[in-house]
Amino acid sequence: MISEPGRPGAMRYVLFDVDGTLIDAVDNQRLVWHTWAERYGLDGDEVYRVALQTRPIETFARVAPDQDPQECLAALHRLEDEDVRDGSYAAFDGAAELLNALEGGTWALVTSNYEHRVRGRFARTGLPVPKVVVDAAAVAEGKPSPVPYLQAAAHLGAKPEDCLVIEDAPSGVRSGLRAGMTVWGVNTPVAVDGVHRHFGSLREAVRDILAFSSGARPDRLEA
Repeated sequence: MISEPGRPGAMRYVLFDVDGTLIDAVDNQRLVWHTWAERYGLDGDEVYRVALQTRPIETFARVAPDQDPQECLAALHRLEDEDVRDGSYAAFDGAAELLNALEGGTWALVTSNYEHRVRGRFARTGLPVPKVVVDAAAVAEGKPSPVPYLQAAAHLGAKPEDCLVIEDAPSGVRSGLRAGMTVWGVNTPVAVDGVHRHFGSLREAVRDILAFSSGARPDRLEA
C-alpha cells in the first residue's frame, strides 16, 4: 500500500499527457527529428537524443546555434504537420476504452505538442477529445514547469490534490509533481523517478485509473 494526495469524497480528475502516453508516436518523433537534422547536415541520433530532453527552441540552441531558431521551428512544424496527415501511428492498447469510460468534464489533455495535431491524431485513431486541451501554445512555460498541469486543473475547476496525472516522460512527471498532483507513470520498462505508481503499459493502468476517477481512496489502491 502507498499513500498519495487526494481528499476522501472529493471529485477526482485525470490529466493525460498525449505522445508516449495515449498515442504511440515514438517512431514518428524519431523520423521527424532525423529528417529535420538531415536538412541541416546534423547527426540525427544526436539531435533526437537532445530533443527528448528539451523543448524545440532549446534543442536548436544546442544542436544548431548558428541557425535562425524561428526558421528551424518553422521547418520542424512543417514536418510534424506532414506526419499528422501521412504518418503511421496508433493509440496505445486501452486508450479508447479508458477515455470513453471517463465522465465528461473530469479529464483533460496536457501536451507539449499543438492542439491541431492532437485532434488530427485522435481523429485518425478514434480517440475522443475532451473539452480541455492545454497545448504548447496555451502556456508560457512548458513541462517540467507545473504551469501546464495547473492550468488544466484550473480549467476543470479542480484542486491539484484531486488530480491524477498520467505520464511517460521525466519532464512531465516533474511537472505533475511540482503541481502538487498524484502522478502515475505508464509505458516505460522502469519507473520514472518520482512517480507514485508505475505501470509497464497503459493497459495495465486502466482499471486503477478508472477506480481513482470514481473516488476510490488512493491508499486503497495497491501498488
